[in-house]
Amino acid sequence: MRLTRFAAALGTAAIFAAAAATLGAQAHAGMQPKPDTASAHAMVAAGDVTWGPAPPALPAGAQAAVLAGDPTKAGQFVIRVRFPDGYTVAPHWHPTDENVTVLEGTLVVGMGEKAEESAMRPLAAGSFVRMPKKAAHYVRAKGATVLQIHAMGPFELTYINPQDDPRLKKTQ
Repeated sequence: MRLTRFAAALGTAAIFAAAAATLGAQAHAGMQPKPDTASAHAMVAAGDVTWGPAPPALPAGAQAAVLAGDPTKAGQFVIRVRFPDGYTVAPHWHPTDENVTVLEGTLVVGMGEKAEESAMRPLAAGSFVRMPKKAAHYVRAKGATVLQIHAMGPFELTYINPQDDPRLKKTQ
């Protein structure tokens, strides 16, 4: 999970699982937070986005980049997330609103606590989705998919079924 400034909240796809501590770990894994002040100017060319492993709250295989702010702290942030084809995030929710713009590929989104293929809606590049805080949702990438997420931190992800949480699978 460095282009433009985020101004609201995320919901994925992505993306993305459970708490500021989780996202804090990504700073050590190459997803470095960027300065975030009201007067700071951020401009990042598409080719200058620095990708690293996604936070451990997401299943293995995703990449992420912080464009502005710090998703582990209070305040606005902007991140990008890159999913390979078929990548899935099980039903989950966030404690803040999540705003997602699909930049590449197709994000297939479903709402609710149980993943139901027939209830999912494909959102092609250029699409936008806003997930209100605590709204359960799930996503799947159709083709390689890149999302830009803006939200208020700290950003957390809570899985409906704790068995879907990749952070817990590492300790079992």
